[in-house]
Amino acid sequence: MYSTPTDLSIELPNGGPGPDPLRVDQVDADFVVLLFHRDFHCSNCQTQASEIATRYDEFRQHNAVVVSILPESKERAAEWADSYDLPFPVVADPDSTTADRFGQPVRFGVLGRLHDLIGRMPLVVIIDRRGEEPRLVYSYVGDAPGDRPTVDSLLLELERNQ
Repeated sequence: MYSTPTDLSIELPNGGPGPDPLRVDQVDADFVVLLFHRDFHCSNCQTQASEIATRYDEFRQHNAVVVSILPESKERAAEWADSYDLPFPVVADPDSTTADRFGQPVRFGVLGRLHDLIGRMPLVVIIDRRGEEPRLVYSYVGDAPGDRPTVDSLLLELERNQ
């Protein structure tokens, strides 16, 4: 079962467009969509990021910034961002401390923790930055590698929270 994080802060090295390091409290948008990916090699993650990139203008129209979070080094995050020509930040969480704090699920126990591609499941959260404190307004916890929200469903959530 997903446990809502109480600390919504993030400060991670950014290998993609935008400030480096990237801090959620300094993002120029009302909403931040965090895509917690499984691994550099995850084809479902690559597809998800590419589909969002294709429609990124629609996210910006909802005053949202998308951030991809990879359990990799900054160099690998930069390579990933360049490979898919992503117009949004791609940050590095090499020790998965941020992913763990946000509750990204891991299956297969110790083996899953040793190998992100095997164990980590997708997680997407939307943070509303309006107001004095940021609020988590949406979370989607995948229970299989391909279990992810559609681009349309993410845009609908942003619209609902306007």
